[in-house]
Order: sequence, then C-alpha cells, then structure tokens
Amino acid sequence: MRPRSYEQAGVSIERGDAFASMIASLGSACVGELGGFAGGLEIDLTRYRHPVLLSTTDGVGTKLLVAQRLADYTTVGIDLVAMCVNDLAVCGADPLIFLDYIACGRINDDMLRQVMLGIVAGCEQAGCTLSGGETAELPDMYGADDIDLAGFAVGIAERDDRLPRTATIAPGDRVVGLASSGIHSNGLSLARRAIDCEDETAWRTLLTPTRIYVEQLRRARHLIKAAAHVTGGGLEGNLARVLPDGASLSLHWEWEPPAVFDTIQRNGQIETDEMRRVFNMGVGIALIVGADDLDRLAQLVEEPLIDLGSVSRG
Repeated sequence: MRPRSYEQAGVSIERGDAFASMIASLGSACVGELGGFAGGLEIDLTRYRHPVLLSTTDGVGTKLLVAQRLADYTTVGIDLVAMCVNDLAVCGADPLIFLDYIACGRINDDMLRQVMLGIVAGCEQAGCTLSGGETAELPDMYGADDIDLAGFAVGIAERDDRLPRTATIAPGDRVVGLASSGIHSNGLSLARRAIDCEDETAWRTLLTPTRIYVEQLRRARHLIKAAAHVTGGGLEGNLARVLPDGASLSLHWEWEPPAVFDTIQRNGQIETDEMRRVFNMGVGIALIVGADDLDRLAQLVEEPLIDLGSVSRG
C-alpha cells in the first residue's frame, strides 16, 4: 500500500516538533529561541583589535556503533562537541556557538534526549552556546535504531594571537602533551574489531567521552607556540600540520598510555607503528613550547605535562 501521508511514509512532523521544543529546556548552553531559521549570538568586539572568525566541523564516526551496542548514548554528544571545539582551541580561538545535525531512522525520544544532554554538557564545558541544529528523520536511509551525528562550531580569535606561531618554533623547543581520557573518537573502526566481544569492561571504556581542552588552552595560550589536537593520524601526523619547514620531531614514546590501548593492541595483534598512527596513545593535545616556559605552562593548565620529546632541525 502506498503511503498517503508523511506519517505513513515514516516521518512524523509532530514528533520532530516536540523533540525540538524539548531541547530548549536541557541546560544553560541552549540559546533562548530554538526553532527559528537561524541562531546567533552577540559578540563584544571591543575585546578585540583584529577579530577573526574560525569554523570547524566533525563527527564521532563509528563510536556510535559502540553506543548502539551498549544502548548508551549519554556520552557521544560530548564527543561531538569536543571534536569541534578542540580544533578551534588549538588554533587559538574561543568557541562561540555550536550546531548539531542528527540523522536517524525514526525519532526515538529516549535516545535523542541522551544525545542532546551530552551536546549541552559539552557546550557548557567549552563555554559556548548551542545556537541551533537539525534533526532529520530519514527512514529510507537509516534503520529504525540507526543514528548519525555531525557538529559545527564557530569561534573567535585575535588575529595576532592565532596558533600556530610557526616563526617562533626553533630546535630545542619542547613537545609536551595533555592527557587524553582514552581512545576519544578516532580509530573505532579498528578498535571495535580488536576488542573481545565478551569484554564488557573494555567496550564500556570505549565510550569514555573525549576531553574538552578549551579552558586549559585559553589560560596558557600566550606561552604556546603551536598546538595539535591528536585525532586520526596520531601524534606525529597531527603535529606535522603545525611544524614549519625545516623542523622535525624527536619523540621518545616513553610515557604510559591508558590500558585500553594495550588491550586493543594485544587482542588485535596490531603493530606498534600502526597503533601510533591510528590512536592518540594517551595524548589528547600536543603542545610546542619554549623549554623555559614548561613550569609556568604546567601551573596554568593545572595538570601534569606529558614529556613527549623536542623539536629538532631537518
């Protein structure tokens, strides 16, 4: 029988409207007037001499399949925000607004509420506003319990304070890291195949949300020469994006990664080089700083720095 209404075709306008109305009540990071055609935020430009707007977009990939397996979507919204705002932070920008795009097979109120609570929590951690989003019910593209997420963030930076400051990077500068909370949101296509199906603890560990580093980087921005968000491509691959020509890295790999990486490597029989190329190996953010600034940097970020190595010539 051919559908004669949108509802019969699998899309409920009423469920979508009800879900959109619910979002506004979730937390302080939500803008007051959700449901319009666009969201915005007033900017105090008197704080900036030469303001620059930066934008990012990202998703959480197949971490959603872990959430689906465990029927737990409480953390993936934080991941979504983190993947976007951390990219802004390593560029020297303060996140201003965040938007989400949710595609699903049907409006599942409980699942989507969990996702949105995570997104709001992530925005609160990052100090930005959830200014809008889109929830698309696409029954012919997704199964009833399938979901996909995309995030978009806009931040502002002072032109002269943007990172990296490649002209200041020199041989002898130190490379240090801020600890990750675990696997974050990269490499899950490999990790899911390496983790034993019966190892419930390891599967739960995969859902640990990505850390948000916005506040730490804001406090220490004036000391940092370059910063890298360690995502797909690993530590070396992401640091290479901020190194000037003629500079290279001397990394010693002597720190202790979280146990989840050992579990993945042993169970999957994965070579060490591949682990380092795919995963963050315990370092969520890598920083390049002058050797004389290490003590002050540790005070400002208020956590131990992971010694990773140094910048060398050539």
